Amino acid sequence: MQPQQARILAGFYFFYFAFVGAFSPYWGLYLQSLQFSAWQIGILMSLTQIMRIFAPNVWGWVADRTSKRGRIIRLAALISLLSYAGIFIGNGFSVLLVALASMSFFWSASLPLVEAITLSLLGRQTSGYSRIRLWGSVGFVVASVSIGHLLERVGVQYLPATVLLLMAGIAVYAWWIPESPASAHATDSGRLGDILRQPAVIALFAACFFMALAHGPYYTFYSIHLAEYGYSKSSIGYLWSIGVIAEIIAFALMQRIIAALGLRTLFLLGLLLAGLRFLVIAWLADSIVLMLLAQVLHAATFGTHHAASIALIHRFFQGRHQAKGQALYISASFGLGGTLGGLATGALWGSLGAGWIFTLAALSAGAGLLVAQRWLKC
Repeated sequence: MQPQQARILAGFYFFYFAFVGAFSPYWGLYLQSLQFSAWQIGILMSLTQIMRIFAPNVWGWVADRTSKRGRIIRLAALISLLSYAGIFIGNGFSVLLVALASMSFFWSASLPLVEAITLSLLGRQTSGYSRIRLWGSVGFVVASVSIGHLLERVGVQYLPATVLLLMAGIAVYAWWIPESPASAHATDSGRLGDILRQPAVIALFAACFFMALAHGPYYTFYSIHLAEYGYSKSSIGYLWSIGVIAEIIAFALMQRIIAALGLRTLFLLGLLLAGLRFLVIAWLADSIVLMLLAQVLHAATFGTHHAASIALIHRFFQGRHQAKGQALYISASFGLGGTLGGLATGALWGSLGAGWIFTLAALSAGAGLLVAQRWLKC
């Protein structure tokens, strides 16, 4: 990979996850300020995950058929920006539903294609992925901390305009994403169905689904959970950023970690620590020290887990199946798992409460651990 290509990809990751750093911690608080119910908040916060079920597979199939990944990324980034601008028409539930659904459909198209391009340009040096991807984590930290302070001063009503600027940054860097057609590989003659029927692949997708399901409450109601315990917006932003700082450190050390533990062990360890993390969040949120420790575990429950998942997907899906493999991973995990986690949280939050919701999240991570331990052989 050329240095200029690495810088462009790093810039895209920075703004893509800066958007997530603005959206995930604070959008629920913004919706709460508009007097939406927990069920409505759960629906609106889950739209990005819902679209990840379908959109990545559509765009992944088109990209692998046309070998025009960069062109699709540019088109998706532009339309997602225009779609998001629709929220300024009004702040009713229907307006936000349509605007965010359209935005999410095109926004979710970009990431699996950029992942495929990054890994394709790296060739056999897949360990270099983490050094580029960590800039996404840097973007998340910068956005979550700075926006937390901004909202403390000017109010949460300025969040939509701030997010619009970040989406514009995504569109700018998407324009320069290099083309990288799928390289020929010995598995090109094989069928996608043959890969998907492998027990190890089924176990991988199932475990990723359970891990994303476990994170559903975290990404939709974690900030509201902390606010109910009296945490300020800036404190909430710091807690989010600490998790991602830990993630950055994990990405920076990923090559050594993988060499020391191996992909399978790393994958299993992330699931185990996720169960512990969500139990702490469930019942010990009044302790700032334990919340800090729980956020440090984000290095394992997302950082190392995601890196191991990406590497395993790249191992199973090669050649012309690369983009489809990454799309299926996004759909099964962040899409289906994240959607069900977010919607279930919105539906059950009022009746079960935060403690039992996050306990169920821990049990979901445990289910993923059992599946991977039994069938993920690689």
